[in-house]
Amino acid sequence: MNSERSEAPDAQGRPVGRRVFLGTLGLGALGVATAPVLQRGLEGFLGTVSGKDPTGLTGLLPNGGGFRYYSVAASVPHKGPADYRLTVDGLVDHPGTYTLADLRALPQTRLVRDVQCVTGWRVPGTPFEGVRLADLLDAAGVRPSARAIRFTCFDGTYTESLTLDQARRPDVLVALRMQDKDIGHDHGGPVRLYVAPMYFYKSAKWLSGITVTDSVRPGYWEELGYDVDAWVGRSNGRTDEPTS
Repeated sequence: MNSERSEAPDAQGRPVGRRVFLGTLGLGALGVATAPVLQRGLEGFLGTVSGKDPTGLTGLLPNGGGFRYYSVAASVPHKGPADYRLTVDGLVDHPGTYTLADLRALPQTRLVRDVQCVTGWRVPGTPFEGVRLADLLDAAGVRPSARAIRFTCFDGTYTESLTLDQARRPDVLVALRMQDKDIGHDHGGPVRLYVAPMYFYKSAKWLSGITVTDSVRPGYWEELGYDVDAWVGRSNGRTDEPTS
């Protein structure tokens, strides 16, 4: 998820409370949940329009996999093997750029954890596969002055952050696969961040840049009030069960 919104703008751009929209959409969502055929149709519809929805309202409806679609950009370009690039730079001795083929050629790690959104929904036992972020940092040669990582995304808007210690955890991946298939565009593909023990807004979609910095720079939602250290069950005023 590239974002987890507490508010969604209306057609004129004014913020409208999330509770209001959840109330107005509640009956429709309930009907979808009890009608598998309609559910499948809705999932396909959301996958088509979510990247073109400037209101974010598609993120308030469920799809068949238990996930919600979220984006903070009006549209997001599609990237594939021919044009995807991931840069690693900042306070490193060996800055570099990875293609999709480069990332796939590196050792892969598979994790199966629950996914917890700070808005309340949870998807149990979700497999992710990819390259450990620590391996990319080691290859880049992180300098002694480094303290944090800043992540940027090719939607042109979203950012995230981790401390260097958090980024080196073995359960933090630059993920290429999700639910045992290549990550699709709507779920942040072809490459997204996956931070297993934190709320899902930390797992930035459409990942394009990893910059090593000397201090933590709050990400998109942290600038708007979400916790920078987003441990599941120990942040954002929530008491959810840990995911790992």
